[in-house]
Amino acid sequence: MTRSTRRTRQAAAALAAVLTGLGAGCAAAPERQPSPPSASASGQPAPAAARGFTLVASGDVLPHTSIIAKANEDAGGDGYDFRPMLAGVKPVVSAADVAICHMETVYGADGDYSGYPAFKSPPQVAAALRATGYDSCSTASNHTLDDGADGIARTLGAFDRAGLGHAGSGRTAAEGRGPAWLRAGGARVAQLAYTYDTNGYPLPQGRPWAVNLMDRQRIVADARAARKAGADVVVVSLHWGTEWQDDPDTRQLTLGRQLTASRTHGRPDIDLILGTHAHVPQAYEKVNGTWIIYGMGDQIAGEMFNHEGAQDARGNMSTIGRFTFAPPARAGERWRVTKAEFVPQWFDLGSDRVVNLNRAIDRGADLEGIRDEIRRVVLGRGGARDGLVMGK
Repeated sequence: MTRSTRRTRQAAAALAAVLTGLGAGCAAAPERQPSPPSASASGQPAPAAARGFTLVASGDVLPHTSIIAKANEDAGGDGYDFRPMLAGVKPVVSAADVAICHMETVYGADGDYSGYPAFKSPPQVAAALRATGYDSCSTASNHTLDDGADGIARTLGAFDRAGLGHAGSGRTAAEGRGPAWLRAGGARVAQLAYTYDTNGYPLPQGRPWAVNLMDRQRIVADARAARKAGADVVVVSLHWGTEWQDDPDTRQLTLGRQLTASRTHGRPDIDLILGTHAHVPQAYEKVNGTWIIYGMGDQIAGEMFNHEGAQDARGNMSTIGRFTFAPPARAGERWRVTKAEFVPQWFDLGSDRVVNLNRAIDRGADLEGIRDEIRRVVLGRGGARDGLVMGK
């Protein structure tokens, strides 16, 4: 994790107008509460009314001290409002049938909030994520234990109050081990989440289930259990990779191949892998017939400094992945991804707003260089050959 400081606001008036336009006139999608699976088991015929669906996913929400201060300012100095920061991507997120985010930090209480190195974020983040259209967040990260079991309890409690699903950490053994269950089109979607480490913080005594640690055998076992419990689509969120490295590292490549190769009765155990942690966008790649996003980058973060101590603009670049799933032609087969897209994002430090780059460029903002750098990295492992396209 890198440190963050407040930068002098230099946004041009034209860009501010663009950002205002992005957040205006966008009606929220209907409420989509997460639902538990039905009693039917995997392998049964798809319901007659089954239809395809779109799934979107985005990267790390990492509220540094500067981000917390801006949320307080956006609330008029009374409380914290993170909704304006996310308004620019609300049209993309709320339009999907199911939307997944990544909450990298845990929540504090009663004004006890902090940024790097031990994060405690205002719980109002959860309500803002839900208002933007997210249905569930992965909560397994190297910062999940920054405030021990109490931090996990406050975070998941805030999620519950906001109506937001969660996977990757737990207040109980069942909650920690179990997936988030989501409904999308005619499908039952199970989201699982894991992290490579917890920054040296030990698991709370007597609570080995407090946060899910990344282990191939466990991930496969959990995916198979979710499928047996009725999951049509299994999504795995992984907090992994090497910070500030555009290319996926050896562990990502190896584990990605292993997980996508895992099958039961010829059917893949995992249908999509969503990566976070590296602070920079990484490639999308289809491996063994399954899409992997190695790293989506930071959706919300303050000014980012790399390992050399230099401010690094890549730490505010990210993507939203968008996948269109179609139901199987025959019972027991997988739901197929018929369209794979990435939407380039940028967190503008001048306004502290998330920008959908293609929409902003359409409105005249001069952001092509940032957009093109993201596209270069995302397509760097041949995703275009398998149909990956840039969306809006």
